[in-house]
Amino acid sequence: MGYEAARIKDLIRDIPDFPKPGVVFKDVTPLLADAEGLAGCTDALADRFAHAGIDKVIGVEARGFIIAAPVAYRLGAGFVPVRKQGKLPFKVYSDTYELEYGTDTLEVHSDALRPGERALVVDDVLATGGTAAATCRLVGKLGAQVIGFGCILELGFLGGRKRLEGVDVVALVSYE
Repeated sequence: MGYEAARIKDLIRDIPDFPKPGVVFKDVTPLLADAEGLAGCTDALADRFAHAGIDKVIGVEARGFIIAAPVAYRLGAGFVPVRKQGKLPFKVYSDTYELEYGTDTLEVHSDALRPGERALVVDDVLATGGTAAATCRLVGKLGAQVIGFGCILELGFLGGRKRLEGVDVVALVSYE
């Protein structure tokens, strides 16, 4: 398949009124279940950052893990999970942020990144940018540098890219 935006969009389904009335949730699980779709997304994100000298790929809980881990493998980089509060067993750094329908807290192990390492943050969706910005702040708290942010889809009408100023943002498909 390779990276074909139209094909990727065909594999993403809309779920109306989830997680609350008025929200149309973009469900990537059919895309992830499609071998060619998953491979195409993984390859496209890895290819975009192949020459960026990435040391670690940061995957954001939970769907971000699914795409970030194979991107890390393709880049020859380590994988670092960023999880919701209380899910990691070691000492953590935390960041609380607002999202489109509430607030949440993300955490990363205190030893997950070393100062000076180059990190790529990967998630399934860029919406308001709260989750992405919080993850980037966590990377910074550990002394590492965010080289880019990659995602399968961007909800451009929510303006999340503005919260990632100075970060190279790659979205494979966008909904304006």
